[in-house]
Amino acid sequence: MKKMKYVLVTGGVVSGLGKGVTASSIGLLLKASGLRVTCIKIDPYLNNDAGTMSPFEHGEVFVLDDGGEVDLDLGNYERFLDVKLTRENNITTGKIYQFVLDKERKGDYLGKTVQVVPHITDAIQEWIERVAMIPVDGKEGPADVCVIELGGTIGDIESMPFIEALGQFSCRVGAGNFCLIHVSLVPVLNVVGEQKTKPTQHSVRGLRCLGLTPNILACRSSMALDDNVKEKLSQFCNVSAEHIITLYDVPNIWHIPLLLRDQKAHEAIFKVLNLPSITKEPSLKEWTTRAEICDKLHEPVRIAIVGKYTGLSDTYLSILKALLHASVACGKKLVVDWVPASDLEDMTEIENPDAYKAAWKLLKSTDGVVVPGGFGDRGVQGKILAAKHARENRIPYLGICLGMQIAVIEFARSVLGLKDANSTEFDPNTRSPCVIFMPEGSKTHMGGTMRLGSRRTYFKVPDSKSVKLYGNRSFIDERHRHRFEVNPDMVARLENADLSFTGKDETGQRMEIVELPDHPYYIGVQFHPEFKSRPGKPSALFLGLIAAACGELDGVLESVLGSREKVKCEIVNGPKVYQNGFASPTNIIRDAAYSYCNGVHS
Repeated sequence: MKKMKYVLVTGGVVSGLGKGVTASSIGLLLKASGLRVTCIKIDPYLNNDAGTMSPFEHGEVFVLDDGGEVDLDLGNYERFLDVKLTRENNITTGKIYQFVLDKERKGDYLGKTVQVVPHITDAIQEWIERVAMIPVDGKEGPADVCVIELGGTIGDIESMPFIEALGQFSCRVGAGNFCLIHVSLVPVLNVVGEQKTKPTQHSVRGLRCLGLTPNILACRSSMALDDNVKEKLSQFCNVSAEHIITLYDVPNIWHIPLLLRDQKAHEAIFKVLNLPSITKEPSLKEWTTRAEICDKLHEPVRIAIVGKYTGLSDTYLSILKALLHASVACGKKLVVDWVPASDLEDMTEIENPDAYKAAWKLLKSTDGVVVPGGFGDRGVQGKILAAKHARENRIPYLGICLGMQIAVIEFARSVLGLKDANSTEFDPNTRSPCVIFMPEGSKTHMGGTMRLGSRRTYFKVPDSKSVKLYGNRSFIDERHRHRFEVNPDMVARLENADLSFTGKDETGQRMEIVELPDHPYYIGVQFHPEFKSRPGKPSALFLGLIAAACGELDGVLESVLGSREKVKCEIVNGPKVYQNGFASPTNIIRDAAYSYCNGVHS
């Protein structure tokens, strides 16, 4: 049996250097060279998973098909590599300690004193080896290479057991099977304009003191490294100059794999892993075209994201990516207007009139509105006002999870005249509960107790916009993360007032998709379509939103349905290019539609 190859990505000097994007780009480069790739993210925090962490602390919680609530970097892996990971691909200190303590309670250690070394370090290594063998690309058998990203920064006290375990692991798997790429910072001081190598020197020295020696340096800087800087780093860090890569600032992150390719990063990795005989030059033609298209787009489409955590864009990272995928497919430059939901509320008009006016000015100037998911009652009234504004002014609207529930509450209040209509999450004693707690949920434990992961939605209205956008399929599988749902006892009354529930679960009792048929685009979904959006394969509902915001929805629906009819005889391989260098939106949309019709997103 072939031996698994491992690529470890670590970070030094400061956090936020882009280890996740670097690891994803390395994975893409290896995949484009003909290798099968899987990924593991190590997060040294004690939480069992990311599910209970505040977005302000950790950015968005990314949800996997199996219901795993994981670090947002796994979203980057899935988008770049077009794979489906599992909750096991995200290792945390909490998971490792729980695993070891459960074994201790069962008596598996036969009376031994359980210690960090060897028991915790052994558990880490065993976890990596086991998960690396799980196929994530839909094919049989294990991958060729496992890319491992170690979260945090070298020197963090919580990372020490993982550093020790990975040092042992590199010896255990042997030379030629382990490649360490260290992402570090080479700052440029404005005073002298000189690239300073000392922070990276110290970071590498710290890494080597802990038992790990980097094979490749990936240096973050505002500009490409000078040759003399590379020579200096090579001399002081004991890394060949050919193995020192510059990750300088680029217009969009789709250029990062191209940066790595152009600097022969793949050849350096192949050399360390003894892989040159079974690999080829990376094939990134379609990826290159997409990156260049994104740079050249100039006609804007403005989308307002009305949310609770607008001060931190990582909170809505997957939504941003899904909007970007859709806007590129439609040939438009995405402009996001962040609207704090609470700033739209009447109380803000009294307490902070400037913020109130600014929020409403932004909302009224946008081409489309997204109300994303969230928990808690802060900003809920502002979201309801945003949904009302979009409904009454015929502005394209996409409500996700809570955003769907908000749309239902607003409709009940404004159209049905139920002024006290609400969710029991915000008002447990409401006399008009439009949204209720799911019967299978837990009210005592928060972690992992929601309705999570991939669930099936069946279309109930054949002529709806949502079913057309999904290529007239009878059902779809999308990822969920919620505790509350639309009250089934209210559905008939809402539908009699022309609010259409076009998608439901297998029981017909759980509402999944809601639409206003006579609105240009007013859709709410209980699931999170952003988690399955990919570059070149935009989410159907985000594609519909952007198209509607540009006044091109009818053309997109024709392309999707036309692709459905021709799916057996026509496959469009990659975006076509106009003479002026732009891709044809029609062909990109047809590519995406082909993917839906063949079940890529199911």
